[in-house]
Amino acid sequence: MKKKPGTNTTVSTDKTDWARVRAMKDADITFTDDAPTTSTQDWADAIAHRGLPVPARKEQIALRVDADVLSWYRQQGPGWQTRMNAVLRAFRDAVSSSA
Repeated sequence: MKKKPGTNTTVSTDKTDWARVRAMKDADITFTDDAPTTSTQDWADAIAHRGLPVPARKEQIALRVDADVLSWYRQQGPGWQTRMNAVLRAFRDAVSSSA
């Protein structure tokens, strides 16, 4: 929206025909690189936080890890720290259940 010069009134510059958009069926939508189709997995990975319990906070520490181990985890791509945490948790659970 733009302000009309010399006034406190805003002028809509939106030329979208919202009634036509609302009336469209899913099959009528044209997907492009700017507006690609989404998969079920895309939505499954999305997180809506409203109303959900707040996840437990993680604690930042300094940890010495062998360079080759750290390099391997980093090579696994995004989420490597989460996976490393999962391995530590699995070890904790395995040791706790055997005691």
